[in-house]
Amino acid sequence: MRLLTDEEGKIALAAAKFAVYVKVAKTAEASGAFGDAPSAPANIGDCEIFDEKRGVFVTLTEDGELRGCIGYPYPVLPLGEALHDAAVSAAVRDPRFMPVRENELAALKFEVTILTPPELLTCSAADRPKNIEVGRHGLIIKDRGMSGLLLPQVASEYGWDAEEFLMHTCIKAGTDKNAWKRDDVSLYTFEGQIFSERQ
Repeated sequence: MRLLTDEEGKIALAAAKFAVYVKVAKTAEASGAFGDAPSAPANIGDCEIFDEKRGVFVTLTEDGELRGCIGYPYPVLPLGEALHDAAVSAAVRDPRFMPVRENELAALKFEVTILTPPELLTCSAADRPKNIEVGRHGLIIKDRGMSGLLLPQVASEYGWDAEEFLMHTCIKAGTDKNAWKRDDVSLYTFEGQIFSERQ
């Protein structure tokens, strides 16, 4: 799978930011309320990679705190379409937060993570921690109809080791924190290419 270039990453970030501003502010530029509102990004239709189906997550932070994070774990939509929907969803559809308001837009920082397709980890449950590389792998846990996903950067940001990463992914899924120790629980790993505005 080809990685995005730095320039394509900048376009992805700009597209996510523009989608959120258009959704939340709507006529912000016309009203003059947001002089720093982003301009429309370069036409992503000119970059073939945005037509490829890719998994993607968009993360929003405000003052260093999570403000929204939603995406597509699997490559089910063309990247350009998935990116737009993930950005808007992170801003106004993340059930953990109230929708982003116009007066918050200037303070938001954006991060786009392009995912590799998740792969089932086929080792025994006991061997899972040593097959997870913190900082490189993201995790998806599936247990009896429940599932949870954490992006690769999360474990590094919190200083977790592999077992802590597994436990928190289980908690995210809404299952027992030690469910990862059971062989009937499915665990998938993936990697992510991260493009971020600095907080």
